[in-house]
Amino acid sequence: HVQLVESGGGSVQTGGSLRLSCAASGYTIGTGCMGWFRQAPGKEREGVVGICLGGRSTTYADSVKGRFTVSQDSAKNMMYLQMNSLRSDDTAMYYCAAQRPGYYTTGVPVEAVFHYWGQGTQVTVS
Repeated sequence: HVQLVESGGGSVQTGGSLRLSCAASGYTIGTGCMGWFRQAPGKEREGVVGICLGGRSTTYADSVKGRFTVSQDSAKNMMYLQMNSLRSDDTAMYYCAAQRPGYYTTGVPVEAVFHYWGQGTQVTVS
């Protein structure tokens, strides 16, 4: 049974930073593709960054390039999202997601091809 649990969200002022964490169980981080997504109120869920094979391939949405950094720690089976220079339009529920083993979809992550999801962590920038 795969379980993804996000943490690290909170409220921060514009220009501030947060680091989100995603703890995985039943899934080995670094062996496939994972992603961070976000959903703002009244909007569809969108891909923020995709990461495959432990970071050999990472793709960021244009809106976060240069501000967000994804990383993984295979020893801890964790994925992180370091978010700097936060803006009000970064306010959203953030989700981590993973593809089933055997799938390998690079690029900015698309919701439809991810199979495992966390419950989300709220980020509010004001």
